[in-house]
Amino acid sequence: MKTSWNGGLSSLLALGLLLSCAPDSDHLPSAPGPSITAHRAAAHWSPWSEPVNVGAPINSVGDDSQGTLSPSGLSLYFHSDRTDLAGAQGGNDIWVSRRACRRCPWQTPVNLGSVINTSANENAPTFSNDERLMFFVSNRAGGHGRADIYLSHRADPTNDLGWETPENLGPDVNTADAEASPAYLGKGTGGHAQLYFSRGVVMEQKADIFVASVTRRGVTLGPAVAVSELNDPTVNDAGMTVRHDGKELIFWSNRDGADGNLFVSTRGSVRDRWSTPVKLPAPLNTEFGEINARLSKDGRTLLLTSTRPGGLGGTQFGFDIWMSTRTPSGDFDADGDDDDDHGSHR
Repeated sequence: MKTSWNGGLSSLLALGLLLSCAPDSDHLPSAPGPSITAHRAAAHWSPWSEPVNVGAPINSVGDDSQGTLSPSGLSLYFHSDRTDLAGAQGGNDIWVSRRACRRCPWQTPVNLGSVINTSANENAPTFSNDERLMFFVSNRAGGHGRADIYLSHRADPTNDLGWETPENLGPDVNTADAEASPAYLGKGTGGHAQLYFSRGVVMEQKADIFVASVTRRGVTLGPAVAVSELNDPTVNDAGMTVRHDGKELIFWSNRDGADGNLFVSTRGSVRDRWSTPVKLPAPLNTEFGEINARLSKDGRTLLLTSTRPGGLGGTQFGFDIWMSTRTPSGDFDADGDDDDDHGSHR
C-alpha cells in the first residue's frame, strides 16, 4: 500500500537514512515544464505528459528508485531493495534492464553483481555520454563519510555487466558528509565535463547542490563548489538531473513546504547562471511526493520516483519509477553530439 508524503516528514527522513546513513520511449514514460522562468527554453518543448508507472519487470514489490536511461536508450539502470530476482547483494543494489530496440519491451532486470554492489547500499547510477563511465553512490566501508560517489569504467559501452572495480572519486567530491545523486554534463563551464551532485544529510535539512569539473576519464580537476543560485540553505535541494545541452536542470526540494516535489531551472548557455528555480506543475508533482528525476539524453523522457497511487507497492517507502514524456518544437536539438566528451576533457 502506498504511503502519502502529505502531512509530515517521516518518509523523507527515512529517505535520508537510506541515502546517507545506512551502510549504504517509447515503452517508458519521456520530456522542462511550461512554467519555467526562462521563456526561451520553455518555448522549445511541449508540456510534460501525465506520468505512467513503468510497471513490471522494472518496478516490483520492493522499493524501486532513480531510474536512469543510458544515453543509447537501450538500458535502464535503477536501484532497488528487491529480493524477487536472483543476485541481490543486500540493501539497495543497482540493477539493469535491456531492450533490443527503443520500441521493444524491457527484459527482466539483472543485478550488476559483486563488482559494483555490496551488502551496503549502492544507488543513483549516471553515465558519461559515451557510456564508458558510471558514477554511483555507496556507503560501503572505506569511504570518506556517510555516503560517497564512486566511478567505474568499462571498455565496451554495450556490455552492461562489463563494469570494472569502482574507485572512490576522492576528496574533491567526497567529504565526511553525505554525497549523493550524481548527474553528468558532457561539457560545462570551461569546456570540461561536469559532475553535479548533492552534499548533506536529507534528514537534517542540509542537502545542497554542488558541481565539480572532471576529465573525460572522470578524474576531478579541483574541489567541488556549491551552486548557490540553486540552493536554499534552510531546506533540501537534491536528486538533480541535467539536460544534455546543459541548459536545463531538474531537482527535488521541500522548499514549498511539501515533503518533496520537482523544481526546474534553466539558463541560456553553460556559461550563464541558473535561473531561479520554479516548481514544476501537475501532473508531474502531486501531494504524494516526487523525487530523483532523470532526463533521457534527448530530453524527451523524464523518469521520476514517486509514492503516488497506482504503483506496485514498495515494502518500505512505497517507491516506484514513473515516466513522463514531451516533444521538442522548432529547430531545437537537445541530442546534438557537438559537445559529447570532446574538447579539452583530458
